Amino acid sequence: MEKVATIDKSGYQLNSVLALSEDLTFNENTGPLAGVPILIKDNIEAIGLPATAGSLALADTPVVRDSTIASRLRAAGATIIGSTNLSEWANIRSGKSTSGWSAVGGLTANPWKHAHSAGGSSSGSGSAVAADIVSMAVGSETDGSIVCPASLNGCVGIKPTVGSIPRDAMIPISASQDTPGPMAQSVSQAALLLDVLTGKSQYQASVSADSAIRIGVVKEWVTKDPGTNQLFQELLSKLGKTVKLTEISLPEPSDTEGEAEFKVLMHELNEDLESYLTGRVGAKVKNLQDVVDFNTTNQDTELKYFGQEYFDLALKLGGRNESYKNLRSENLDWAINKVLTPGFEEFDILIGETYAPAWKSNLGGGDDYGSASWISMAPAIAGTPIGALPMGLVDGLPVAVGLVSRANQEERLIQAMALIEKTLDLGVLKPTFLK
Repeated sequence: MEKVATIDKSGYQLNSVLALSEDLTFNENTGPLAGVPILIKDNIEAIGLPATAGSLALADTPVVRDSTIASRLRAAGATIIGSTNLSEWANIRSGKSTSGWSAVGGLTANPWKHAHSAGGSSSGSGSAVAADIVSMAVGSETDGSIVCPASLNGCVGIKPTVGSIPRDAMIPISASQDTPGPMAQSVSQAALLLDVLTGKSQYQASVSADSAIRIGVVKEWVTKDPGTNQLFQELLSKLGKTVKLTEISLPEPSDTEGEAEFKVLMHELNEDLESYLTGRVGAKVKNLQDVVDFNTTNQDTELKYFGQEYFDLALKLGGRNESYKNLRSENLDWAINKVLTPGFEEFDILIGETYAPAWKSNLGGGDDYGSASWISMAPAIAGTPIGALPMGLVDGLPVAVGLVSRANQEERLIQAMALIEKTLDLGVLKPTFLK
C-alpha cells in the first residue's frame, strides 16, 4: 500500500491503480500465489472492487459476485489488493480515445517517462507491474491490449488462447477475440499466473523445458523505429547461437482486413455488452444505447476529451447479422489460411517486433500506432496466443519482442519466451520515473 501511496497517488502520480479493495485482509489460503498481492483490470468483477471499465455509467454499480478469475486468484492464495485503470471501455469508444485514460481513473502515466503513454487498454496493469507496485497483474486483450502495455512499460505479457480462461463477470467487447491474461515482471511469474487463471498446472514447467523448438522470424513484423529494429537484430544474433532461426515472409493485412476486423468488433460489442449489462445486478445502463445516452447526458466528464463515434457505429451496424458473418468469415480466412497456417507449417513459434517506444500521451488526439508492427492482428482474429517481453531500451523507453504460437500451445510460447529472456539476461527492468 505504501507503493500505491507514494508512486501511484502522490509523488510521481503514476495513476495506475483505479481502486483499492474495500477489504484488504491478507488472504491466508495456501497455494501457488500465497502471500502475493495482485491487481486486476477494472473490467473484471471482484467483490470489493468497482468493475467499471473506467466508465462513470458503472461507477455506482455494486459488485456482488466474484468472477471465476477472482475466485481462482483467491483460492491460489493471492490477495487482490485493487483494480487497475484502463483505457475506458477498453479503447473501443472512439478513434480519438487516449490509451490509459478513463473518466473514473484519469490518465495512467508511463513509469519511465511521465509524459509518455502506458499503452492500452491494460494500461494500469502494465504500468503497475513495471513500477514494481505489484509483481503480477491481470490484463485483458482484444487486439494488442496486453501486448501493447507490456511492450511500452517494460514487462512480460501473455494473451492466451481465447476461451482458455473463463470470461464470466468480465465486461466484454468481443466474444471471438476477448481474453484475460497475465502481466508480470518475468516469464516464470507470467507462466505461474497463467496456470492459476486457466486452472491448470502445466505452464510454469515450460520455463525450463529444453525440447527442440523451431522459430520463424517474420520479416514483415517490424516497426518503423530504427532503434527498435536494431535491438531486434541484436537479439536475433544472440538467439541464433542457441537455436536455428529462419526468416519467413507473410502477407501484410490490407485496409480491407483492418476494416473487417474493426466492424466485426462493432457488431459483437452491440450484442455482447448488452448481454453483460443485463446480467449485472443494479446496473443503470442495460445496453449500448443506454451507455451512449448516459455519456451524452454527462458529456462534461465522459466526453471531455473525445467522443463516442464507435459506439454510434456499433448501434448502426447491429449485432451478428449477415454482414457480420461475411466480415468474420473474410477475417478468419486471412488470419488462419493466409497468415498463421502457412507461418506454422515449418515452425513452432513466430517472432517479430511489437511497438516502437511509447509516444507522448495526447488527450483527445488518440494514440500514435503509426510505427507499430501488425504482429497482434492475426492472433487476435484467430484467437491464438501471443506474448511479449522486454528486449531493451530505446531513447530511455522499453521496447519488446513478440512471439506467436498455435492455438493451445502456450507451453511452446512460454518455452520460447523463457529462452529469449535467458538469452538477453536483462533481469527485471527498473523504470527511471522521469518527469
